Amino acid sequence: MGSILEEKRKELNLTQEEMAKQLGVTRQYYNAIENNKKQPSVDLAKQLGAIVGIEWTIFFT
Repeated sequence: MGSILEEKRKELNLTQEEMAKQLGVTRQYYNAIENNKKQPSVDLAKQLGAIVGIEWTIFFT
């Protein structure tokens, strides 16, 4: 999941800091999600999916 998220973020030319700001989380927390160390909440997964254009349920498979 993390590699897909990183790839999509980079396609959008966003830094981890910019993604974190859009989501209302710290860069460190976003980094942990992107590196598969933390799983986002359902609401955060929905936001992430909407921003990068992927189905939010991918975070829970």
